[in-house]
Amino acid sequence: MALLGSEARCAQVNPRVPGVVCQGAVAPNNVTAPDEKVTIPGFLTFERTHRAARTARNPRTGEPLEIVAGYSVKVSAGSKLKEAAKGK
Repeated sequence: MALLGSEARCAQVNPRVPGVVCQGAVAPNNVTAPDEKVTIPGFLTFERTHRAARTARNPRTGEPLEIVAGYSVKVSAGSKLKEAAKGK
């Protein structure tokens, strides 16, 4: 948790924000609703995206697998987080 606090100080955001982000990362389906973005200004943006059905291969056996359509969460870093990562 100390690491999250230091990240919050570097990004100049409320120290509770990284904890909320981590909770959201654990349950990404609860983070966003369809066609909605959740933004923590300067820190992160979450967006729910649709993933089409596709065919994959089992790397061990080479057998084709059908993967059903579903949803995932796209995460984008904000400007303050990017600056903190660069050390500015």
